[in-house]
Amino acid sequence: MQNFVHLSDGYLNYCQYQKRLDFKTIKAYRIDIAQLLKFIEGNDGSLTKNNISTYIINLHETYKPKTVKRKIASIKAFCNWMEYEEFIPINPFSKMNLKFHEPYILPKTIPLDVIKTLLQSAYRELEQKHSSPHKKLACLRNLAVLELLFATGMRVSELCSLKPENLNLPNKQIRIYGKGSKERIITISNSDVLAALQRYKLAFNEQIESTGYLFVNRLNKRLSEQSVRFMINKLALKAQVRQHLTPHMFRHSFATLLLEEDVDIRYIQQILGHSSITTTQIYTHVSTKKQNDILSLKHPRNRVSINS
Repeated sequence: MQNFVHLSDGYLNYCQYQKRLDFKTIKAYRIDIAQLLKFIEGNDGSLTKNNISTYIINLHETYKPKTVKRKIASIKAFCNWMEYEEFIPINPFSKMNLKFHEPYILPKTIPLDVIKTLLQSAYRELEQKHSSPHKKLACLRNLAVLELLFATGMRVSELCSLKPENLNLPNKQIRIYGKGSKERIITISNSDVLAALQRYKLAFNEQIESTGYLFVNRLNKRLSEQSVRFMINKLALKAQVRQHLTPHMFRHSFATLLLEEDVDIRYIQQILGHSSITTTQIYTHVSTKKQNDILSLKHPRNRVSINS
């Protein structure tokens, strides 16, 4: 059993230094593999097909389908690596049927009028008289974060990891490092977004240089993903938006609204940083406005007149 623990450390080092996987991905792999090893330790300590099958049943009884799918992928990748490196003679996943029904959940989006309400509220708050310079600075930062999330469709983790050199305001571009260290460059064409980012950078220049990150908190440290979630909830409350909002919903809305404007899905794939078009295609099922337009304008029933 101890040998598998040692091998798991070697596999995670391989993921970190050779595959260059994201820190959060490696953290998830570590948890998933540790859970498997703890399970088989409680049995006979062997990594057999029977033990894996029993463990997968246990996963289905404990977690939601999406989590089960991720955990299976983690331990399967670990076993594939051990087989490739010849640490195990037989892969326990060999000839194992792992297909199961996963509920299809549509991504939640924010209506454009709600996004407009949020932005208007953030701009109004910025122009108000504030009791302290700190509150004024917080408003500047919050507005820049809000504008950038909607302008680029980036993940909140990508936003919080931005370095000052990633933002090129003269060229109206931002360089984003996504999952798997994949890099993409997005153009920011809207003048209001550019102005909000410019004002923020000027106001926070000293703190940005000190931390090395583009977005900082009141303690002059890197702004956390949780802080962005809290900030959006607070803005929504002030704007009297009843819908529960998350940073990732801006990403979903960004993609859906572009589809409604007839932007080719492969361009959206590149902008979002999806490695597979399959991931992006989920948005084709979300755009109810586009569906309504098609059925209202293109449906052949509209050309059938009862009176003629």
